[in-house]
Amino acid sequence: MRNLVLFTALLASTASTASAASLNDLKPARLEGRKLRVTTTVNMVSDLARNVGGNRVEVTELMGPGVDPHLFKASAGDVRKLAGADLVLYAGLNLEGKMVELLSRSDRAFAVTDTIPRARLIRPEGGFEGTYTYDPHVWFDVSLWKHTVTATRDALSRVDPAGRATYANNAAAYLKKLDRLDAQVKSMIGRIPKNQRVLITAHDAFGYFGRRYGLEVRGVQGLSTTSEAGARDVSDLASFVAKRRIPAIFVESSVPRRTVDAVVAAARARGWKLQLGGELFSDAAGKPGTLEGTYIGMVEHNARTISEALRGQQARQER
Repeated sequence: MRNLVLFTALLASTASTASAASLNDLKPARLEGRKLRVTTTVNMVSDLARNVGGNRVEVTELMGPGVDPHLFKASAGDVRKLAGADLVLYAGLNLEGKMVELLSRSDRAFAVTDTIPRARLIRPEGGFEGTYTYDPHVWFDVSLWKHTVTATRDALSRVDPAGRATYANNAAAYLKKLDRLDAQVKSMIGRIPKNQRVLITAHDAFGYFGRRYGLEVRGVQGLSTTSEAGARDVSDLASFVAKRRIPAIFVESSVPRRTVDAVVAAARARGWKLQLGGELFSDAAGKPGTLEGTYIGMVEHNARTISEALRGQQARQER
């Protein structure tokens, strides 16, 4: 209760322009023999904390499978979880749009994307989109997500200096796994015929994936699911699909599929039988205990689903 009062007081007393903690702002926690309490937002960040933290950390996740981080609002219970944490890890870049003010006022909250070189981030086409200076969906470029592994290692080491060696070893092992994942995704996407490497999804979450692995990417909605697609957006995309003869469009686990269904119907009205290529994990991973519930499993699933759907008949013949 005392932590909650202190956390609430901090929110009330800090200016709205305050920024979240940098690595140098993080202070050692008083663990007294217990595990480090880490509260996370999205499950990709939770997976980071578990892989790097290992058995020295106890991870509490605010947003489960299928939860849209763009729309998520912290409850009183969530504030208590934040208040009780030794360290709060979140994605940053305004992904957790409705929690930005809350997170930015804590000296224990650290954005794992903080150390990614800004020159490697994607700016929304044509300038800013709402509150987005950069596209926040960086985990779809595995080479970029590796920066968050070292950032998490360093954040954990600042708060728990006694675990520094453990965190360094765990991070090194996980980085090797991500190198293998990056190569695997390149191989799967590389099997798609070049004229069919067009990825169309419910919202514009796959820009980094397209840039890294050589796909043209379009979303029915914008970077954030708070922006609704209009009839003109659906019509224009359906015309594009029919003209380019794109074989498939994809739904997302954390985004309602109604706009995707509208594009399918509009494309078919134009004489092109657009197929649903399957479900992708975008802003949230799969259920805990499943392969897709991990970052690596989520990316593998997406790459395989995209490759098979866009290869069409070729993929079916290979099975």
